Amino acid sequence: MKVFPFKITKTGTESIIYQEDRELMFYNKLHQHEETQISYIEKGEGTLLVGDTITQYQKGDILVIGSNLPHVFRSDINSEESSVMLSLFFTNNSFGKDFFELPTFKTIQPFFENCKNGFIIKDSPKKIIKCFKKNKTENELDRFITFLETIKNLNLADKKPLSCYIYDKKITDNEGKRMQNVFEYVMNNYQKNISLEEISSIANMTKNAFCRYFRVRTNKSFFQFLIEIRIEHAGKLLSKKNELSVLEIAELCGFNNISNFNRKFKEIKNSSPLQYRKLNA
Repeated sequence: MKVFPFKITKTGTESIIYQEDRELMFYNKLHQHEETQISYIEKGEGTLLVGDTITQYQKGDILVIGSNLPHVFRSDINSEESSVMLSLFFTNNSFGKDFFELPTFKTIQPFFENCKNGFIIKDSPKKIIKCFKKNKTENELDRFITFLETIKNLNLADKKPLSCYIYDKKITDNEGKRMQNVFEYVMNNYQKNISLEEISSIANMTKNAFCRYFRVRTNKSFFQFLIEIRIEHAGKLLSKKNELSVLEIAELCGFNNISNFNRKFKEIKNSSPLQYRKLNA
């Protein structure tokens, strides 16, 4: 079985790494890297897990994922069309130590603070998208100029945090791989009844140890995380599968009680399933 690393090391030697991902599915293993990642979703949609939070991404979204912030993309498989993501990677020291601390960059400091939790811009200004498309053919100097323009525009744009809680200790490779196994198992089996015994064995821990371990690293219980995964998938089905009833969707997403499903959905989405369907269909 192939071993997927938790920490991904970028191999580019330039200060700003430009990368295009054109695949049926993006890299779908939980991972982190030192570089801050700025990505534009040119094609595709799916589920994004960043830190402690699950959200959806779609064509046109612009995402910013901070340094060493654990994340995983789960593309919705579409056999007819590849997913396409254009990305920039950089570190705070890419241009020299304390470069971004210069007085010149005082006005964009909020951008770097927001990076710690990551953020998403859904109503993406055309000028930011234009910057991404220019990167493909630019030389290193022009890409640097365009990069600064991108940062400036991102700093001014309306944004929504991707993660609510940041674990303030560095996550080791072994810890990351353990969480990767847990997240991957849940993403593949959320429709089923996952017991604490079952998920603890995946993490190779006792039940009590796993509960403490998971809460410290996500600021929530495992079962709260499982419910959020189920609700995110339910929201996707409500917006795309009008032929399915709310009861059918609840059952497909692992809920065997419609009252519990309606209550949890409203807690997380701030609307009932039917209201959500009307707003997002």
